[in-house]
Amino acid sequence: MAEGRAHPVFEKAKTMTFPRTVLAGHGVLSRVGEVATSLGLSSRCVLITGKTTEGIAGRQTAEGLKKEGFEVRTWVAGDPTLEEVNRLASEVRDWGGRFVVAVGGGSKIDIGKLVASQLKLSFISVPTAASHDGISSPRASLKGERESFSVEAAVPSAVVADTQIILAAPFRFLVAGCADVISNTTAVLDWRLAQRLHNEEFSSTAAALAEYAAREILEHASLIRPGSEESVWIAIRPIIMSGIAMAVAGTSRPSSGSEHLFAHALSRVHSGPPLLHGEAVGVGTIMMMYLHGGNWQQIQQVLKEIGAPTTAETLGVTAEEIITALMNAHTLRPERYTILGTSGLTREAAERLAHVTGVI
Repeated sequence: MAEGRAHPVFEKAKTMTFPRTVLAGHGVLSRVGEVATSLGLSSRCVLITGKTTEGIAGRQTAEGLKKEGFEVRTWVAGDPTLEEVNRLASEVRDWGGRFVVAVGGGSKIDIGKLVASQLKLSFISVPTAASHDGISSPRASLKGERESFSVEAAVPSAVVADTQIILAAPFRFLVAGCADVISNTTAVLDWRLAQRLHNEEFSSTAAALAEYAAREILEHASLIRPGSEESVWIAIRPIIMSGIAMAVAGTSRPSSGSEHLFAHALSRVHSGPPLLHGEAVGVGTIMMMYLHGGNWQQIQQVLKEIGAPTTAETLGVTAEEIITALMNAHTLRPERYTILGTSGLTREAAERLAHVTGVI
């Protein structure tokens, strides 16, 4: 270095926050209070659940917390809207809640995350179903006037996943969760592409975690069957790990790419009943892997093997909705570069892609 020239100062910094405790297995619901104690939590516990999940697991969780000496107040949450989050946050603040435990499916977990995030409280995630990797991620989905949107939220301090409870949920939910994790394969490819073409910041650690989670599902698909608690055990760990990959990255990049853009675009144009997120993402993964030049047939075969939709018909959408979603997907998050590029697909390219992969 030339004389008199100051040495460059390295100022890069990054914060990574992820769950301190992950407890998964048979009958662990009774240990939520034990987990809260181990985290050093005390005093008043806010338990957020739903009308159905309160009876399935909410009351049992509350009793376990009370046995550990916590004062527990239960809130039965409504739809995952910003208004509902704000309402609950105000009531929790007035009551003086010190930490949040959310017991339920994806929407109640998301509400719990956001209430905890607003009030800067610790948060424990207790899923009663495993339909996507949001049970451990720092992201939450809210319903808007026209469509759902994703926002940053609190990273769970702990995740307590009782395989016995999750087994009682419809098997379709678990399959959707598996499909959501499989989509990490194309999400990471998109992320690497953005790094190469746009110099986007990339975390090899987060990418490796996301890819490992997807590989666990792909390699053990034959063991994922209805009515088997072992299936829940096999699936729940990769589902949790996929959420943790996002926490490590500080972005949803390792678990959300072009396949998620397609799924969200499809939900926008679909005129029928709401789609199950993981199922739509799975179909998108088949097509996006084709665009990446990867082994899309393996994705398709594994999804079929676990009972996930792989076609427009089995997903419950029309061919036209698939094509329209493919053409519009790139517009949803223009700042996020994927294999769809900045111009998206022409109608002819979208039709060909859907036909070649057997989606329509």
